[in-house]
Amino acid sequence: MQGGGGRLLVVVGVGLILAGLALLGKIPLFRLPGDLRVEVAGVVVYVPLATCLVLSAVLSLVSYLLR
Repeated sequence: MQGGGGRLLVVVGVGLILAGLALLGKIPLFRLPGDLRVEVAGVVVYVPLATCLVLSAVLSLVSYLLR
């Protein structure tokens, strides 16, 4: 691991911290203001638009940093 090993370690560490916070409920994933939840006659439809945008941005950043 020449050159990029330190960067990979930082990215993995930050990812583990964020995953831990999400699992503990400190980061409100799937409950962001742009997420849509519609209840009609006992049927619930959930569309996580904002969550998908945030996850896409984070994964793009990680991909960019690993290149």
